[in-house]
Amino acid sequence: MDYQPAPAFLALADAFADAAEPAHFRMSVLRFRNTRWDKRVGLGQLTPENWLAHFAKFDPLADNIETPLAMRYHGHQFGVYNPELGDGRGFLFAQLRDDQGRLLDLGTKGSGQTRWSRQGDGRLTLKGGVREVLAAQYLEAHGVKTSKPFSLIETGEELARNDEPSPARSAVLTRLSHSHIRFGTFQRAASLGETENLARLIRYCCEVYYPDALDEDISVMAPALLHRITEQTARMVAQWMATGFVHGVMNTDNFNITGESFDYGPWRFLPESDPNFTAAYFDSQGLYRFGRQPTQGLWAVQQLAIAMSPVCDTEPLGEALQAYEPAYQAALASHNLKLFGLQSSGELHDDLVWLQVLYTWMSETRAPWPQVFFDWFCGKESETRAESSPIADMYRDAGFAPVKEGLFARTADRPERLSHAYWQREKPVSLLYDEVEAIWAPIAERDDWSLFEQTLKDIDAAREALDITFEPSAQKA
Repeated sequence: MDYQPAPAFLALADAFADAAEPAHFRMSVLRFRNTRWDKRVGLGQLTPENWLAHFAKFDPLADNIETPLAMRYHGHQFGVYNPELGDGRGFLFAQLRDDQGRLLDLGTKGSGQTRWSRQGDGRLTLKGGVREVLAAQYLEAHGVKTSKPFSLIETGEELARNDEPSPARSAVLTRLSHSHIRFGTFQRAASLGETENLARLIRYCCEVYYPDALDEDISVMAPALLHRITEQTARMVAQWMATGFVHGVMNTDNFNITGESFDYGPWRFLPESDPNFTAAYFDSQGLYRFGRQPTQGLWAVQQLAIAMSPVCDTEPLGEALQAYEPAYQAALASHNLKLFGLQSSGELHDDLVWLQVLYTWMSETRAPWPQVFFDWFCGKESETRAESSPIADMYRDAGFAPVKEGLFARTADRPERLSHAYWQREKPVSLLYDEVEAIWAPIAERDDWSLFEQTLKDIDAAREALDITFEPSAQKA
């Protein structure tokens, strides 16, 4: 498709962003280019030289944002409100349309200091960039709504970090996402008493992302917008839970209005079912542990509702929040079934009861999370495959019988997908902690990117084999 610039956020930039200047990097070595999405946003024709000009030097794209914009926002960080936030090592670089007409943002991480950097250097470690590419690619392949890693460029600086051996190699990452607007964007406007700007922000979000929520009356439009954001957030968290993903830092500045995963810091995937599993070593209280993610997602949208209260009565906002639980339950059942390649029984309650049986068995046996979903893709259609699994003995145990009964009771969805070569593997591609460290080790030791590149190929194979379809976006073209 042709490149379609659409710098819509400029209408709000005066109140919600500050001009930022990109850093000047010592070198520019391309380590990752998203060759699926560059075509979908009309940038597939960029030469390697032009790519580096735009995503290392950040020369503006044609007819787009001339000066990068560092977003202003507040947020709750581990439950504590912080008014000293904002894009401290990133900015909004451009906005453009994809091949479905949706507005997408190109934002950065590690692109240099802004007025919100505080004491930070505005940089990103190369390892952090590699981890984000892997996580986002994996989640997208497994049907989770996520930002897309668009470009990763090594920049040649040596960084001091407490959580990595220093000096650490540096990089700049560009993400493609559906929106740069965070819950904390609303919180800042509310906290500063900027009621007119809060109303402008709500109207913009409806006009651009949720046109069915538009209304002349802000007291009607605000709860309608909240209702839709609440549903999208619930679905995102449910997708995390089905995929065994632990985000690690569910601060309100890490939630956006389109219900999209982003800002991958200390993320982890479950090796086995464990509700107390945490991703961040500094989360000593387990606030963002795996089993608490649904509760934390609801808490985050509650803070968004509070931020909207200056322009709307609390009662309709409270009613909008009631959308969270049914949306979460429906998405939890739906996404688990998608990962198993199965159709619903037709009754949400029955599907949820069976999932509880599944999760109980997985917790009691410590069965490896990704292996179970891989072995039983399309249910009964994979019975022979499961008999050859590395954990086949677990499936022969009597305790697995009710899980197997539920698998066999549900109809396979597009069982022809099993013809993909991916399903002939013994194990699925996975990104457990030790596996990610093993991918990084040869890069750090001898600049060997072969395992990283092979893992991305394996993730692409999983994407093709799963072929999970997405629900259409509410966003207008």
